Amino acid sequence: MKATFYFLIFSFATSVFAQNPGRIEICPTCEVKTLKDGIEAGMKGDTLLIREGIYKEFNIVVNKPLILQGEPGSVIDGEDRGEILRIVSDSVTVDGLTIRNVGTSYMTDWAAIRVVKSRHYRIQNVTLENLFFGIYLERSDHGVVVNNRILGDATDEYNSGNGIQLWYSKHVDVEGNHVQGVRDGIYLEFADEVRIADNVSTKNLRYGLHFMFSNNDIYTGNTFEDNGAGVAVMFSRNIRMVGNTFRKNWGSASFGLLLKEINDAEISGNTFEENTIGINIDGSNRVVYSDNDFIKNGWAVKVLGACYTNTFSRNNFLYNSFDISYNSKMNDNIFDGNYWSEYTGYDLDKDGVGDVPYRPVKLFSYIVNRTPETIILLRSLFMDIIDFSEKVSPVFTPDNLVDANPMMKKQQ
Repeated sequence: MKATFYFLIFSFATSVFAQNPGRIEICPTCEVKTLKDGIEAGMKGDTLLIREGIYKEFNIVVNKPLILQGEPGSVIDGEDRGEILRIVSDSVTVDGLTIRNVGTSYMTDWAAIRVVKSRHYRIQNVTLENLFFGIYLERSDHGVVVNNRILGDATDEYNSGNGIQLWYSKHVDVEGNHVQGVRDGIYLEFADEVRIADNVSTKNLRYGLHFMFSNNDIYTGNTFEDNGAGVAVMFSRNIRMVGNTFRKNWGSASFGLLLKEINDAEISGNTFEENTIGINIDGSNRVVYSDNDFIKNGWAVKVLGACYTNTFSRNNFLYNSFDISYNSKMNDNIFDGNYWSEYTGYDLDKDGVGDVPYRPVKLFSYIVNRTPETIILLRSLFMDIIDFSEKVSPVFTPDNLVDANPMMKKQQ
């Protein structure tokens, strides 16, 4: 009877222990001194508490569900020798670590943190420094990348990587990260159902955000500032970009937002300020542009070929050199109810809507598209005269491209 009793107690204790994961401390004076040893010793669900110190390790593989919790001052230093942390298990959390000195390779995309074919992962409060690629998600779904600082020192595109990269990864939240000094701040390829929210992507060599072949994604509350170019969106559909800021993306071929072969999208509530081109649109259809502010850009909106059934409404066009630029006489897009700072019409019935339709395409923008050197004549009296004559009798610009209901006051 006693033997049976003790056996039951032992079984209960074993069961409780299995359901309450343990904690392993890692530090230079602890029994476990390296992260690799901690992973090997850990059981499913354990927390590895990484104490303050510098751990010179690379090619660390996390192959079981663990929580890697770094204390302030805990640093994993790869010494430029290769990839540092590779996650190949579901349900892994990395929290609070500083990871630095990723190796550079011209054959392999080494990353500070790579997640491979895993689900339900979480990477948060991590600082990455002196990196090649930062966080690389490869065929990994249902994850969270939140509140990380990724600080690169890239000087050339050919030997630098991206800050946060998603490849064939779905249902991922990328939120509250600061990405700076890499090739592309955030890069997505074949990444569907992704939410990019409240990130700051700045001072990157190429794009603040760059994605291709990625559908049903939403981008909200992000800031893309002072990059080689702001955001490039290519070959995707069902995209929502709401409440973002595109600012000071300057350069001879730069823009705030590039849309290339995009269909069925919403671009609303965004601010495009002091970019060479606010939005550069090419081959994009059925896109709704509403409630956006275009402020002091070279070109607010530049429309190239094969753009049909797009709608522009309730936008504010404020003090841009050119509000709308077209390279064709054909227009199949709707402009209605926008505010134009250059509109000089009147409102006799005081309903807030201008009584005279507004033609936003200047002949001079058409000329500059064909002969860029003529930009030196901007704001000359001669250009004002030919722009006025083109508005009266359109010959080179689309004759049906008018805002029939221009607003008299800026839209709130």
